[in-house]
Amino acid sequence: MLPIWASAILLVTASSHQHSFAIQQARTMDRHLSPSFQIPPATMSIFNILPMMVGLVIYERLFVPAARRFTGNPSGITCLQRMGIGFMINILSTIVAALVEIKRKAVAANHNLLNEPRVIIPISVFWLVPQYGLHGLAETFMSVGHLEFLYDQSPESMRSTAAALYWIAIAAGNYLSTLLVSLVHGYSGKKRNWLPDRNINKGRLEYYYWLVTGIQVLNLIFYTVCAWFYKNKPLEEVEAQSQPCKLGNNIKEGDVELARSRNRPSNLPIDVSGKENVDLSNNDKV
Repeated sequence: MLPIWASAILLVTASSHQHSFAIQQARTMDRHLSPSFQIPPATMSIFNILPMMVGLVIYERLFVPAARRFTGNPSGITCLQRMGIGFMINILSTIVAALVEIKRKAVAANHNLLNEPRVIIPISVFWLVPQYGLHGLAETFMSVGHLEFLYDQSPESMRSTAAALYWIAIAAGNYLSTLLVSLVHGYSGKKRNWLPDRNINKGRLEYYYWLVTGIQVLNLIFYTVCAWFYKNKPLEEVEAQSQPCKLGNNIKEGDVELARSRNRPSNLPIDVSGKENVDLSNNDKV
């Protein structure tokens, strides 16, 4: 289980830029919904949450019944297949993020705004919506499948620990993202740093996205190998007590007397020997 659990750490690492670099991109783009109103950059994360919420409903109501007809699986597809789909969608999300950054910098270069970090580039902020939406869709498959895998495949006595491993993977992914950003910032050069401190227009953020894409591809290969050789935990079958119980093997004699006493009417007295004394004085005589 641990290799498959560890593969989810890099998914969190790859998606953490949605809460950092994507917001920096949004600050340099046109965010006006009307001539007098513009949305804050941090509100772009709503386009991550909405597809995830809608995707969960569509997955349970439409995708699962349709997939069940072909696979025969009550869940439609297995949790490992669900995680694999999430990995692939998240790779697509990072590729789209790199292409959008190339487009944003091209517009800035056409308007001579590469050296003006505080000037709004005439490109709509909604160019960032596809990468947010794809990431939310990836969460629909990956996060739920990951948690389902940890809960179902863990031993009965360790299910709470397995749920804790899910949150540990998220924490580890965020820490690993910080480490990756620090390494890229420290070793990508001083003149054309990929992740500059002040002017993102002079950086090479798209290179960082391509690097994260490559890491995700390697992680997907690693996950595919682990999932291929993984053997699911055998189901625990509970057999019904269909065979008759023998007195000498399964039940003691005292248990039989206890069962008889429970079924005995309350108005019948019991003698010392444990037998019922039936009073026939009030009954009809034959």
